Amino acid sequence: MVGGSGIYAIEGLRKARWRTVESPFGEPSDALLHGELDGQELVFLPRHGRGHRIGPSEINYRANIDALKRVGVTDIVSLSAVGSLREDLSPGTFVIVDQFIDKTVARQRSFFGAGVVAHVSLAQPVCNGLGASLASAATGIDLIRSGTYVAVEGPQFSTRAESDGYRDGRGDVIGMTNMPEARLAREAEICYATVAMVTDYDCWHPGHDAVSVENVVAVLSKNAEKARTLIRRAARPIVVREDHCACRTALDSAVITPPDARDRDLVARLDAVAGRVLRN
Repeated sequence: MVGGSGIYAIEGLRKARWRTVESPFGEPSDALLHGELDGQELVFLPRHGRGHRIGPSEINYRANIDALKRVGVTDIVSLSAVGSLREDLSPGTFVIVDQFIDKTVARQRSFFGAGVVAHVSLAQPVCNGLGASLASAATGIDLIRSGTYVAVEGPQFSTRAESDGYRDGRGDVIGMTNMPEARLAREAEICYATVAMVTDYDCWHPGHDAVSVENVVAVLSKNAEKARTLIRRAARPIVVREDHCACRTALDSAVITPPDARDRDLVARLDAVAGRVLRN
């Protein structure tokens, strides 16, 4: 599980221990919290680091996903605070995202590059099976099963003109952290789903104040307990599901560079992310 603003503690986690994991892609946001929830092993990574000390553009997304892959994570649930771009998605609503519009410009978007080129499909950028497991566990929580997440660079909130434009461009919620996180999870063949927790109406809504950190934090404190409840309910169904998801074989036909032309140093860095296909 990857948690952002307001999600730094998981009630009921047993045998909790922090483990530092090194990555050839740099330093992850923090150590990984390992533990057991209802008998199932869970790993938690605070996306911004404990104390929220890393901004959205400074997060080392590649190191985070690589570290999770190295410790055996197969499914990532992203818990993320977002603004709403729709009247009916009021603060407090949860959205299980199924599409992204990526407006970020200053982030490393791929593990691959010169020496080992790969092209994975992102037509369906999240795992449907994982999303279904989360939806089934959301009894009593105001949740929408489908939505498009607009990912912006930040760290500033939107201008009014930008917010109106994102609404016109078919966005449902807006946030700063799920891209390139979702892209990289797919390259690492990890199932990925986003639970977007609405905290505000961005700045487009004439009947609400412009978004502020104070308002966001106030709603987050209410959302956090609902998020923890959702994770507790979903932990076992996520682990035991047997849908043979295509996410886990995303690299089968993605690597285009032939073995004799691959850069050995990059191949070595990709040992966790793509070793399954590069060793063949």
